[in-house]
Amino acid sequence: MDADARKTTLRMIPYGLYVLTSVDGDNVGAGTVNWVSQMAFEPPLLAIGVKDGTASLTNIKAGGAFAMSFLGSGQGDLAFAFFGDAPLEGDEFVTKDARVAVERAPSGAPVLAAAPAWADLNLVEVVEKGDHAVVVAEITDVGLREEAPEVLTLKELGLNYGG
Repeated sequence: MDADARKTTLRMIPYGLYVLTSVDGDNVGAGTVNWVSQMAFEPPLLAIGVKDGTASLTNIKAGGAFAMSFLGSGQGDLAFAFFGDAPLEGDEFVTKDARVAVERAPSGAPVLAAAPAWADLNLVEVVEKGDHAVVVAEITDVGLREEAPEVLTLKELGLNYGG
């Protein structure tokens, strides 16, 4: 297979940007993810690519609570803030550039207060193949803070993560 053709082809898949958060006891994880797809209506399921070795994946596999904050167009600063794990202090994530306010989803997982939407998730299955695991999650609740939000995309930020 031609490596350049593969990269160009796979980068044609449009990707939104989201912050995946998880908590298992005192262990908290938060990181930007973009490999996300709805995979069923009933029950509502998502497939999420989560990088090996992250706190989020560790917490999810341990049975911790987790949620996903949907970033809106113009929220690139939030996407960049969570390119690495960020600690939680009270009701804020502390990133290298900012303190980011959170609220709690019904499961107890933190969600970003500034995100236009969020989904509370329940683990269905983890498929560990390659350098990212596929987390299959059922959506158990959602929050919508804007009527018709536009999702932040990699293209908007001039980034690629694929191929």
